[in-house]
Amino acid sequence: MFNLIFTLLQINLKDKHITFIGLNYAPEDTAIGLYSTQMVDALISAGATVSVVTAFPYYPQWKIARAYQNKPKYLQEKSNGAKLYRYKQYVPEQPTFLKRIIHILSFTKGSFFNLRKIKNTDLVISIIPFTSSAWLGNYHARSHKAKSWIHIQDFEFDAALQSGLSSGGKKFIFKFLFSLEKRILGKANRNSTISHNMIAKLQSKTDQPTYYLPNWIDENQVNPAVSKQHDYLQSDKFKLLYSGNVGDKQDWDYFSAFAKALPQQSYEIIIVGAGAKYQQLKVNTQQENIHFYDPVPFEELSDLLCSADAHFLFQKTEVLDTVMPSKLLGMMASEKPSLVLGNEASEVKTVMNNANAGLYFSKPDVQLAIQQLEVWRADKDLRKKIGTDARNYVVKHFSRKEILNKWVKELSQMMCENSFP
Repeated sequence: MFNLIFTLLQINLKDKHITFIGLNYAPEDTAIGLYSTQMVDALISAGATVSVVTAFPYYPQWKIARAYQNKPKYLQEKSNGAKLYRYKQYVPEQPTFLKRIIHILSFTKGSFFNLRKIKNTDLVISIIPFTSSAWLGNYHARSHKAKSWIHIQDFEFDAALQSGLSSGGKKFIFKFLFSLEKRILGKANRNSTISHNMIAKLQSKTDQPTYYLPNWIDENQVNPAVSKQHDYLQSDKFKLLYSGNVGDKQDWDYFSAFAKALPQQSYEIIIVGAGAKYQQLKVNTQQENIHFYDPVPFEELSDLLCSADAHFLFQKTEVLDTVMPSKLLGMMASEKPSLVLGNEASEVKTVMNNANAGLYFSKPDVQLAIQQLEVWRADKDLRKKIGTDARNYVVKHFSRKEILNKWVKELSQMMCENSFP
């Protein structure tokens, strides 16, 4: 499919050697791993030769995938035309602040040595997180007199600060980290990120050119027209689904209060995911109408999302667009309404309201959420209209084809520039 899209662009990246550095990659098929893999697919379809420096798959379970546990520490693979250089990084089962730092340093060290195996590079693309990937990318680009592009999926330092990880004596560390981040971003030819508010934040950190590169959805991969009822959602009750990472950015305290107040005889809550808070949430949430499941294979995702009656996503309201939740696009593409808690000034609110995709609210009001669900539960036609509007919006504004097409054109233009930072 992508060969047709990029036929006219192949001359622009043909014979170009691109190094792609990112922690997450296939076979991870959620969040950043999915997007990074599809970015590389687009580059290869445009005629480029791509080397990927990445980690062993571990997300969202925070555990090295079983198929890779007995592999050597340094591993080379080929995947869909790309050559992969993997390093078996340290993965903490319970990622504390200190363990996360060790996790970052481990991947950075292994990737440094993997980069030395790549002899030809015209362009280096680095994915944040981690910021250390961008530092490595700039170093590799300078060594080969190549261009550097940094793409930010998450402002990891801002996210950590807003999530409370800077408590105690860590504030001086963050002052240093933000200074380091600014220097790294200033060395790239382009810096991109995934929302307009994040672009504004990015422009406050660097004077280098910026580019809006939102996450996308493939409407054929989440398609209610061909989906079937998933085994996890067979109840006759109104089915509320959360599918994704169970981590620090979500407000699980609000979820607990919400779940206790929700009429159990009328609603079933299904949580499908993994992450740092997953086991703790299971232990702390003991209700007959709440069911937990491990992540489903990617080929089941459409069936899962489209089987819900409504989706929920409760973000911590103090977090303002340090991250644009990628799961939101899948929720909207499923043609079902969404119940979303988040910051009043978040771009997610703008997207939700423009799309008529459900209810976005900024105060952790349990009764407000339940009242909205009761309206949806009683009116199937209203749910259908909201879901249809949501899907039409994401297909129009967040199409994988259109977004990656424009990105490859921008890369091609940048490759023709003579300037270096």
